Amino acid sequence: MTKKLAGLAVAVAVLFNTALLFAHHSFTAEFDDKKPITIKGTLTKVEMTNPHGWLYLNVKDKNGKIQNWAVETGAPANLIRRGGDKKTLAIGTELIVEGWLARDGSNTMNGRAVKFADGREILTGTSNPAAPAANPTR
Repeated sequence: MTKKLAGLAVAVAVLFNTALLFAHHSFTAEFDDKKPITIKGTLTKVEMTNPHGWLYLNVKDKNGKIQNWAVETGAPANLIRRGGDKKTLAIGTELIVEGWLARDGSNTMNGRAVKFADGREILTGTSNPAAPAANPTR
């Protein structure tokens, strides 16, 4: 009986961990690396949640209408190590964000880099396997 219970516990643990592994999406499932995009806007919200952080910006479209954009970043700890903390990513900050458009056509992108008005740049830790490696001097 004990061996059966132990076997069942192991099977459940393996299945649970496998489900968690597949729950984390791949870059190519959600974003199109053939559709690079650059947006410029005002930071309205920052979410430092694992496994990815999110930046939200109000961006004027070509007709002057404000659209809210969601930008997926890498892990919050990596973003903070690169200089993306509460001080540098303050609400109201004007940003230029480079990255790749979501496949579903929404105002969502995977960010590669955040640029500030003073010329500073922070690499966001994109999950795009084709993106250049993070440059620690930036």
